[in-house]
Amino acid sequence: MLKRKEKASGFCRVALLSATLLLAGANVTAQSTVFNIPSSDVQSRGSVYLEADFMIHFGSLREGGYQEYGSRLVVGLPGNMEVGVNGFYTRAEPAEPMELQPNFKWQFYENEKKGLAFATGVLISTPITRRSSGTTSTQLYVVGSKSFEGTYGPRVTFGGYRLFGSLDDDIDKNGVMLGLEQPLTKRISFVTDWSSGNNDYGYVVAGAGITFS
Repeated sequence: MLKRKEKASGFCRVALLSATLLLAGANVTAQSTVFNIPSSDVQSRGSVYLEADFMIHFGSLREGGYQEYGSRLVVGLPGNMEVGVNGFYTRAEPAEPMELQPNFKWQFYENEKKGLAFATGVLISTPITRRSSGTTSTQLYVVGSKSFEGTYGPRVTFGGYRLFGSLDDDIDKNGVMLGLEQPLTKRISFVTDWSSGNNDYGYVVAGAGITFS
């Protein structure tokens, strides 16, 4: 999918999250990602997190529009670690491969009193269909977050990443990541994040997170 974002250089891709289903007892601050970028959270030992995503870039498919459907499954491990797998299908022109994304994260620092947390991890993206038109890549990242006090206090996430793999020469290998989670009610939050770079990760996303259980 790196080639699709390569063609989109010169403008930001804006997507809308229609619904995020947080199941299996997970809460909003325990998700594996802010929206698309990794969060500084990890699941507690033995807990399971499941998320369903729908994202859309408005416009006809011939003009660069697309719809993306996906899910994320994360399991908490001992030692402030988690392991998971994501699956995504993108409806676009030209047709794109379905992707599988195994991932691992370790939260190496947390201070609840100061509202700070830091984590590092790896995410591998590999096509499982149309393999001849897809590229396997690995993203290594470090992220931190700052939570602000208050009933609906926001949380800001920041970090950077490095890409490895058989990537085209004009694909950006490094980038920064920023995210914002702003609770609006106990179950609804405004969520947005941004990754820099002319690659498969370099775009802006904004939408709503809804906790059902």
